[in-house]
Amino acid sequence: MKIAIVGASGAVGQEFLRVLDERNFPIDELVLFGSERSAGRTYTFRGKPHTVQLLRQGDDFKGIDIAFVSAGGGTSKDFADTITRHGTVMIDNSSAFRMDPDVPLVVPECNAEDALNRPRGIIANPNCTTIMMVVCLQPLERLSHIKRIHVASYQAASGAGAVAMAELEQQYREVLDGQPATVGKFAYQLAYNVIPQIDVFTDNGYTKEEMKMFNETRKIMHTDAACSAMCVRVPSLRSHSEAVWIETEQPITPEQARQALAQAPGVTVLDNPTAPTHADKGEAPALADLRYPMPLFTASEDDVFVGRIRADIANPNGLTFWLCGDQIKKGAALNAVQIAEYLIRVGNVK
Repeated sequence: MKIAIVGASGAVGQEFLRVLDERNFPIDELVLFGSERSAGRTYTFRGKPHTVQLLRQGDDFKGIDIAFVSAGGGTSKDFADTITRHGTVMIDNSSAFRMDPDVPLVVPECNAEDALNRPRGIIANPNCTTIMMVVCLQPLERLSHIKRIHVASYQAASGAGAVAMAELEQQYREVLDGQPATVGKFAYQLAYNVIPQIDVFTDNGYTKEEMKMFNETRKIMHTDAACSAMCVRVPSLRSHSEAVWIETEQPITPEQARQALAQAPGVTVLDNPTAPTHADKGEAPALADLRYPMPLFTASEDDVFVGRIRADIANPNGLTFWLCGDQIKKGAALNAVQIAEYLIRVGNVK
């Protein structure tokens, strides 16, 4: 297998290198591409140095089987024909092609087979918040059709890239030193703050990020479910969180949901929030008793972690839960690599 990474110097590009190595992905040759700013940089992969080549129009992708692309929507659109011209499968992490009818939008735990029908040679990697949510929704959909979804996301700085993560760290240092916080990547200071906006606003008052969750969920799950989202940036570095409420055609008990999620691929149930023995004594609960997902402990993990599973007391057919997952890993690089693994497994790379 000859593999390329486009955008190798970015946060997701670097995560691609780690994930490919961790999963022992079959690679005979690896080629790294980047912008003028990153061309010439060298990264070590499996003990060998690899120098980033300048991404340019031409025949540089001839002979490459799979290209993992994470260099922004504009670059994806500009170079899609160049990347796919000689049969390379382009797995694109941007939003450029997600809603195109002739480009499959794939989360392997939900709709891996959609990747087999790719007339343009492109497979789109969904938005990070959508990926993590549908991994949890799919096993519940099998119990009863999901009619409505309400979700509030709490998204780490990593969702805006490596520069944003560095800015958040810098802001914390500046504030603690009594200095004005440097604000560049976000509309406002993120340190010690939350910002109820991710991406730009659309005419209906929702942001593009929130509309992605509506549209992408329907495409991935082949569903008519409506998804109303509120996406918020929070001052953590890695791993997004989501509070999710669903309404199903038939009631799903928390026990049924817990069992279905525990058996689902890519999901870890972490759900023991009560500590009755300690509470009865008026003591603080032991940490072992307070088990629910948190960004601090789910960063760099493969799975989406789910907890706080309970009936929605405002809806007789409702269920609510909390999830956390690493935005850079499962929300981006890992999902793309899992798509490629599926194509190799079924013999459908070219």
